[in-house]
Amino acid sequence: MSFFNLSEPIFRNKQDALDFQDRQGLLQFKITIKDKTLFSVFYTRIDQVFVIWSLISAVIFFTAQFAPIDWITQAIFWSILTVIGTVGMSLLTYFWVRVERLRWVLYTWVILMLGGVIVTDLGIFWGLGKVLMHLCDMWLILSAVGYMATAIGLRSRAFVVSGLFHLLGIVILPYFMGWQFVITGLIMTLNLLVFAETQWDMRPPTDNYDLLTEEQKIFNQEQFLLRQINYQ
Repeated sequence: MSFFNLSEPIFRNKQDALDFQDRQGLLQFKITIKDKTLFSVFYTRIDQVFVIWSLISAVIFFTAQFAPIDWITQAIFWSILTVIGTVGMSLLTYFWVRVERLRWVLYTWVILMLGGVIVTDLGIFWGLGKVLMHLCDMWLILSAVGYMATAIGLRSRAFVVSGLFHLLGIVILPYFMGWQFVITGLIMTLNLLVFAETQWDMRPPTDNYDLLTEEQKIFNQEQFLLRQINYQ
């Protein structure tokens, strides 16, 4: 039996047949005129995390590239944004990762993000040249590790591709000397937006007997069958 679910596309259009845990905190945006839908999109809490981190990544790396702000001020600014993003990620995803038994993936991301902030701040405040020269590399590596951990937890090829994409970014950075922050920001931001706007492959959802009622588990089973029918 394959570790990954090879019957699913790596990326596909979002589907409405969401499990109970995905419907919690769901944000929906729709534009209709005379009962005709012109635009419709939804964001689960996981999608919302991707959007939040895409905005944070863009702000941090584009500011580093273009804004005439000293490094100390930027370090403080980056640290605050990253901590806000980490707390927001934890609050938004905690129920989902508990149901899916993936708390270790969330903890991995928290450790990676906070660890990256600490190393970045030490490099800036102590003037550590080697750290400052490789900030972009470091954050791409941290992201790649996080995505690979997520790939293992979710059994998802999409997150493997994402991890490799970030490692590829490290390879191409030397060809963009002077523009490394904006390239890093683009890699991280575009990757996150792809995940926010698409449906990615993963193992079938688990039935967490401690958190889901019998009705909720039956509902998830029905939604899973609907998804199987829709992409056959």
